[in-house]
Amino acid sequence: MTLLVSCPFHCFKWLHCFNNSYTFLKFSGTVFFVQHLHMSVFSQSFSPCGRFLAAGNNYGEIAVFSLSSALSPDATDLSQKPILTFTAHEGPVFSLLSTDSHLLSAGNGEVSAWSWAELIKRVIHNLHFSLFSFVFSFISIPPLQENSLVIGGGDNNIHIMDLESGIFKSVLQGHTDYIHCLSVREREGEILSGGEDGAVRIWDCRTGHSVHCIEVFKYEDCARPQYGKWISCLTTDSDWMLCGGGPSLSLWHLRSMSPTSVFPLSGCQRQATFYQDMILSVGEGQFVSHCLMGGEVKAQIPCTPHSLNTLALNLNSTEHRVLTVGGSSHQIDVFANLYYRSFSLSF
Repeated sequence: MTLLVSCPFHCFKWLHCFNNSYTFLKFSGTVFFVQHLHMSVFSQSFSPCGRFLAAGNNYGEIAVFSLSSALSPDATDLSQKPILTFTAHEGPVFSLLSTDSHLLSAGNGEVSAWSWAELIKRVIHNLHFSLFSFVFSFISIPPLQENSLVIGGGDNNIHIMDLESGIFKSVLQGHTDYIHCLSVREREGEILSGGEDGAVRIWDCRTGHSVHCIEVFKYEDCARPQYGKWISCLTTDSDWMLCGGGPSLSLWHLRSMSPTSVFPLSGCQRQATFYQDMILSVGEGQFVSHCLMGGEVKAQIPCTPHSLNTLALNLNSTEHRVLTVGGSSHQIDVFANLYYRSFSLSF
C-alpha cells in the first residue's frame, strides 16, 4: 500500500491539542463566530466502512461526521454536526487519507496517523512522524510499494516513507517549486506530480527517475497566462490524465502525451475526478462542474461555499454513497444525487 501527500507552504510544525478555542467579536450587540466566518475546508476522507467522513480545515481541526446518522430518515440538525472535533495541526490540514485502519493527516511539520476505531469511539490518540521544516500539501497511498507513503511538499521534492518505521526511503527530485498534487498509475508503476512550476512529472517508482515532464502551460489551447502556470489538480484513470490550475482543466492521453479535450471552465480548478462517463471538478466558483470526456460542460450544480477546494466520492459504502464538497465555508455540502444538494454538514 502506498500513500500520497502534498502541500503549498514552506514550514512544517505540528501542534497536538484537544481543546477547541473559538474567538468572538462583539459589535453593536452582535456576537460573530470569527472562526466560522473565516473557515475553509481543505481536505476530506471517508472511513474504510464508508459510514463516517473526516474533514480538515484551515485552523488545523479535523471533524468526524456520522454519515449514517446524517442520511437517516430520522436525522435532525444535530445529525449534521460532528461527533468529534479536535485540533490536529498548528496550521491547516491540507490533506487527509484513509488506510484500512487509520486516518492520515498532513499539515505543518508532520504527518499524523489516527486510529479510525478510536475516532469513532471519540478517542484521540496521535501517532506522528516528524519531518523537516517544510509543508506537505498532499498525501497518498498508491498501492505500488508495500506500506509506503508518498508525500509532496514545500521543498519541491517528493518523499517516500515507510509507514511501519516512519523512515524516509527515497526522495524524487526534479520540480523547481513546491508540489500541489499527486496521482498514481498502479499498473504502470508510476507516480504523477503537479507543481507550482507548471510541470506534470511522471516518475518510475522502481528507479525513482522522472521519465516524462509535461509543461501544460506551453500548450496554446491550455495556457491562461492571466492565472499563471501552476498545476493544482491532477488525477489519472488508466491511460488518461486530468490536470489543471492556472492552465485550463484538460484531458490528456498518456500514451501520446497530448491533450484531447480542454474544458471551458472559468477560474482555477482545484480538484477533479473521473466518475463513470463524466468528469467532476471544483475550484473558483460556487458550483460542481459535470463535464463530458469530449470537452463539453454538461451541468454546473450550485453549492453553499463561494469557492471550492475539495470534493470526495464515497465509494466505500453502497448505502452511504454520496458526493461531498467543501471550500470557503464551515459547511460541507452533501449530494445523495449528483444533480442537487441534499443537505450540508457543519463544523
